[in-house]
Amino acid sequence: MAKKLKDFVSEARSQIEEITPDDVERMRGEKPDLLILDVREPGEYEAGHLRDALNVPRGVLEPAADPDYKKPNPTLSTAYERPIAVYCATGGRSALAVKTLNEMGFKEVYSLGGGYENWEAEDRETVTD
Repeated sequence: MAKKLKDFVSEARSQIEEITPDDVERMRGEKPDLLILDVREPGEYEAGHLRDALNVPRGVLEPAADPDYKKPNPTLSTAYERPIAVYCATGGRSALAVKTLNEMGFKEVYSLGGGYENWEAEDRETVTD
């Protein structure tokens, strides 16, 4: 039977670690090299995002993260040893992104469960550029 998006997301979630907004805030204090990675589209990011988040849309994640690619993202492609908290709108794209980053050899990658919607629902700080 052919897989649907929910199947891919469910499979990814079973293989990754999801964290809460409280975890992200705690990690910000405990891990000064924490990279906050927003994998939403640029328009979503511009409408509001977590402070200091790097926007790399899910659709370009692999080339952006690969230091051997001709035009990698300089921050992400050198973050293999950094802790990374990934988020999207609701947690699906970030789960897929974390699974991919793990497979690419990134050492400590987490997905924000419930994504940006969960972050906002808890009335957490967001910023716009």
